[in-house]
Amino acid sequence: MKNYRKTLIACYLGFITQAITGNFVPLLFLTLHREFQISLGQIALIPTVFFLTQLAVDLFCARFVDQIGYRVSIVSSAVCAAAGLAGLAVLPDLTADPFVGVLICVFIYAVGSGLIEVLCSPIVEACPFERKEAVMSLLHSFYCWGSVGVVALSTLFFAVFGMARWRVLALLWALVPLYNCFNFAACPIETLVDEGKGLSIGALFRLPLFWTAIVLMVCAGASELAMGQWASAFAESALGLSKTVGDLLGPCLFAVSMGLCRLIYGKWGEKIPLRGFMIGSGLLCLGCYLASSLSPAPVLGLLGCIVCGFSVGILWPGTISISSKRIPLGGTAMFALLAMAGDLGGAIGPALVGWVSQAGGDDLRAGLRAGCVFPVVLIVSLVLLGKMSGKQPGPAKQ
Repeated sequence: MKNYRKTLIACYLGFITQAITGNFVPLLFLTLHREFQISLGQIALIPTVFFLTQLAVDLFCARFVDQIGYRVSIVSSAVCAAAGLAGLAVLPDLTADPFVGVLICVFIYAVGSGLIEVLCSPIVEACPFERKEAVMSLLHSFYCWGSVGVVALSTLFFAVFGMARWRVLALLWALVPLYNCFNFAACPIETLVDEGKGLSIGALFRLPLFWTAIVLMVCAGASELAMGQWASAFAESALGLSKTVGDLLGPCLFAVSMGLCRLIYGKWGEKIPLRGFMIGSGLLCLGCYLASSLSPAPVLGLLGCIVCGFSVGILWPGTISISSKRIPLGGTAMFALLAMAGDLGGAIGPALVGWVSQAGGDDLRAGLRAGCVFPVVLIVSLVLLGKMSGKQPGPAKQ
């Protein structure tokens, strides 16, 4: 009898790996700047390369992963993540330009992160678990816990051993995906649809329901990261806190709040209608944006920022669950395109907040007011989704 619990644990570690790749190097930005004389302008390119690589991987997966196979692709994700993280310890010192060495490592582990983002959700969805929506929510919570763990444990490591030992920590973090290579190689892996029976990309784009799901994912990614990416700056500017304390009160508590939402729905989700919970979350998200941008009390504004993490927690995994249930033949292409839409929203949201804030005389509250557009569009899309009848197309897999 197949032990799908092994598959679930491997995917949990996959999302933790994604959290490591997304959060570790940003902690080193000033260290890389000082040690290798890399300009801050070049440092700013690191997250750009990371997210653009993930977007490219999303597109690649939509077209080719079904041909390559899930197991080969997901094992490759762990290999790339481990190689990129471990490479940080040596490659910048071996290249003529250390910045080039850093970017090569970022590109390699971003490939792994992108594959994880696209594949872990359909792999879990294809397993014969009950309460799929709850399982998906719990799965995605591990990215949140991983993010908190990376920041907290890295901060502790640097406090004990010093920033000069960052190469050792890079090698230690690389052990997580390295270990997971063996998990993915041995665990049972199923596919969502039989070979050749999944919908093509063109067929997906002809479905109004799929376009609605794309809009939901863009708004989910934008609502999450427009607040999450600016949480530290907001904590500093609103309360006059130091960078370290701002990171702990801003991004860390935002991630904890988001993880709690996914954990709660993962435990008791069968008692709560998913679409209704998402509409309620969208309304709460809008309230948090308004509280953060309009409240005269800085503490209330910060509280709105933190609670916003809870409000966005269900939006990404919930959209995936609804799409998988109502478009059962969507296959890997659907998951890849949804991930791409979420990443696109994650790029648009923080950028809009930054642009509006700058235009308003560096007023971050003005930028957050502009961010209200994302939860509003999300709520409207969820209401429209309720008016779209039935599953389309084809029977659901049992």
